[in-house]
Amino acid sequence: MWCIPEVSAEYVAAMEDVLDLYEEPYDEKRPMVCFDESPKQLIAEVRSRIPASPGRPECFDVEYKRNGVRDLMMISEPKLGLRKVLVTERRTKIEFAQTMKHVVDMYPDVEVIRVVLDNLNTHKAASLYEAFPPEQARAIARKLEFHYTPKHGSWLNMAEMEFSVLSRTCLAGRVPDEQTLRRRILASVAERNAKQQPINWRFTIRDARSKLHRLYPSTSA
Repeated sequence: MWCIPEVSAEYVAAMEDVLDLYEEPYDEKRPMVCFDESPKQLIAEVRSRIPASPGRPECFDVEYKRNGVRDLMMISEPKLGLRKVLVTERRTKIEFAQTMKHVVDMYPDVEVIRVVLDNLNTHKAASLYEAFPPEQARAIARKLEFHYTPKHGSWLNMAEMEFSVLSRTCLAGRVPDEQTLRRRILASVAERNAKQQPINWRFTIRDARSKLHRLYPSTSA
């Protein structure tokens, strides 16, 4: 269930900005990508599992070993049905900046890349200047156009849908180490990219004004 925030013109403006972007036709010179990040804890078994047998399910020990956390950087181009996931050890401004450079490198011949992302303190153009020399940071920033989802509005980010699929297909249960994590993600992403099935986003500005009308501030005549 969506968390409905307090009525806010700022929320509405950010929501309609993202929805307006989603309604635009595909433009190969101005592609749109959705970006999100999510942590994944690495948990290893301490004892071998007992495989399932007739009349008995698989058994595993409740004890486990923590092997740290990795951050998953989701880069999704929903209108083409393509996605890529980077695995990092941390989730700081540096990792965000490096991921944005990766996005720019993916589209060397475009005019600008419109990026839908959550409005976190690390998700700023300023992060580029903490990771790269000023000339390089500015060159990357000029190729990026950030479109932030509003606070409590991460449901607007289609990258969350990709994370949901990823969780169901390859991240359920325990993942013991980074190598296994990368292998599972690579296999899942390759299979989905081969299908190139776009995300059919149907919620429009008209829907928002009709179904979420209580989010809109009242206006005086």
